Amino acid sequence: MASTADIRNGLVINFNHDLYQIIDFQHVKPGKGNAFVRTKLKSLTSGKVLDNTFNSGASITPVRVERHKFQFLYKDEMGYNFMNMETFDQILIDEKLIENANLMKEGQEVEILINTENDAPLTCELPAFVELEVTYAEPGIRGDTANSPKKSVEVETGASIMVPLFIEQGQKIKVDTRTRDYVERVK
Repeated sequence: MASTADIRNGLVINFNHDLYQIIDFQHVKPGKGNAFVRTKLKSLTSGKVLDNTFNSGASITPVRVERHKFQFLYKDEMGYNFMNMETFDQILIDEKLIENANLMKEGQEVEILINTENDAPLTCELPAFVELEVTYAEPGIRGDTANSPKKSVEVETGASIMVPLFIEQGQKIKVDTRTRDYVERVK
């Protein structure tokens, strides 16, 4: 058993008969009353994010997980296929375990959280930024520059991204995988 003093970002705990990853936490010591820990938890099964407050010193049940580097191979009707970069074993992961799966291109490295108790994959994390080629872009309208307008383009993985008007077909762009935001052009 662990206590709230062991809470840190990325820790996976068993809470309300489900596995949750701690996204954010804050120790609070009010002037009056007992201290507590305010947390933001993300369910690894449903993807829902919830806020929860633990009393300071309360016991939590951490789950032992390991991070492994995998390479995305291909997608078929069963799901997404990955290869372990160390052992070359292949695993199949359901799409609901991958956030922003349509930003992933073949050959890309990802990190997969695996529950060590039953060797089940819990979630697949893409790198923070990916470089993608624009495969379709409408031409920008000249003079339409008030309030930094954006247009939708399609990238090589089939995803639609909002970008500034000056982005054209064939250019490579950097995309933030957490927010799906355009970051910059890549030379």
